[in-house]
Amino acid sequence: MFHAIKPIMAPPGARTGEGLRPSPDWWMRVVVCCFCWFMVVSLGTSKPAKPNVNNVYVDQPVPGSTVTNSVLDPRWSVGGWIWASETRDKQTCRFWRAFDIPRGAKVARSQIHIGVDNGYRLMLNGRELGTGSDWRSITEYDVSLLLERGRQVLAVEAFNDNREAGLLFGMTVELTDGRIIEIPSDTNWRVVPEGVIGWESKQQAPAQWGHAVVVSAFLPRDGLWHRREPTMTVKVPVLLPLETHFLQRGWVQVALWVFGCITGLLYLRVLAKLTVQSKAQTMLHKERARIARDIHDELGARLTELALEGEVAQTELPEGSAVRPRLEALCEKARAVSGAMDELVWMVNSRRDTLRDFANFACRHAQRFLSQTSIRCRLDVEADLPGILFELPVRRNLLLGVKEALNNAVKYSHATEVLLSIHRRGQTLLVIVEDNGEGFDLEKVDSSRNGLTNMVERMKEVGGLCRVTAKAGVGCRVKFQVPLPKFQKRPRDPDPADALTLAAIRGMPSSSVAEKNLPSS
Repeated sequence: MFHAIKPIMAPPGARTGEGLRPSPDWWMRVVVCCFCWFMVVSLGTSKPAKPNVNNVYVDQPVPGSTVTNSVLDPRWSVGGWIWASETRDKQTCRFWRAFDIPRGAKVARSQIHIGVDNGYRLMLNGRELGTGSDWRSITEYDVSLLLERGRQVLAVEAFNDNREAGLLFGMTVELTDGRIIEIPSDTNWRVVPEGVIGWESKQQAPAQWGHAVVVSAFLPRDGLWHRREPTMTVKVPVLLPLETHFLQRGWVQVALWVFGCITGLLYLRVLAKLTVQSKAQTMLHKERARIARDIHDELGARLTELALEGEVAQTELPEGSAVRPRLEALCEKARAVSGAMDELVWMVNSRRDTLRDFANFACRHAQRFLSQTSIRCRLDVEADLPGILFELPVRRNLLLGVKEALNNAVKYSHATEVLLSIHRRGQTLLVIVEDNGEGFDLEKVDSSRNGLTNMVERMKEVGGLCRVTAKAGVGCRVKFQVPLPKFQKRPRDPDPADALTLAAIRGMPSSSVAEKNLPSS
């Protein structure tokens, strides 16, 4: 098998130093040495030694003491009776002891035996294992699954009701390598003074913690202790390690804490931005109201004054004067500009940016626009429209679309009636302009005309929809559909003037819905 291993040779033509060329014998020696070393190690560790109870390892023995085969009682597996240097009635005595499990060692089996006159609370590494109140029975705890390599801390809080007191304790830890650690109740235990916080899990004992005192050896046959012999052993089921859930792990809690801090900082940042934006929005609304007021007061008054002066000038001119028609045209233009300015003021004014205000203005515009023609205006407006915020871009594009539809009906439909309908359907506002005119064929519409295209594009800009339904000889129906805000962002009390205006519109003969519906395609 060794001859099958070919040495690594330098490629032909390569320069190699003298003595550096590898040889087959040299590689064979390396492989043989490695194989021999592997066999020696395998033979030395293939059969681990079985645990021997006679190999006793006592952690931290008292100076001057000798280690025997076992320091625990062979029947009850405990040490001697220990207590503090002073014994009194109603006394609570705290015992502390620490030991180490050697590095690299694994625990095969471990048991604790304990009994106290009169009661106790047993803890291991800060975890409470159990309580007891009768020294006549020794309690056995199986802690094999609770021990890991490193420092281990035992703590017992014992209570004495009256007269003599004592603690019996014994712990056996069997390691997989055969060693045994025995912890008896002896003078290696420390007595913890009162008032110490967290003593159950301290890794080191301060110098001021005194040593326990052996009040009697187990089992004594003289004095007050001649009847202090247990009568039974109570076994507790195997104690399992505490289950650490995913969210209880240290790195998870740190990650959640960091995530919470980052989220809090981001929340504060967003809150600050929203506060600044809210203040800016409030200032914007105030500025819009001021601009609308200034335009109405300044330009409106000037245009009205200009129209009145033109009318006065007309009365001063003779009937056949050539200047009168020009003055009359000038007055009409002034009134038209005044009307356009009123529409601009309505759009800019932040106090008129609700759905109710839009319906009011659209109805008034339709009535005013159709009153100059022979077409009857019919209005179908939903009662009790809410005063929710209707954003400026939405109401502006929707109003321009309605004006375009009314203008087309007057110019091309030859209709006798036009219906303006304003209703809600869930979180959507539906505005319909419908006439009973001649209609037209959509496929034959001149593409160079921008009226219908503009209506569709305006609705797309605000996330809405425009649908035109027309048929020759039937009429035309233009349906506008725009989304409404889910919440009332800026509530406002209804304006009594708006309510009166809508009520007046509904009460007018021309605004009532006809008994016979218009034909629709």
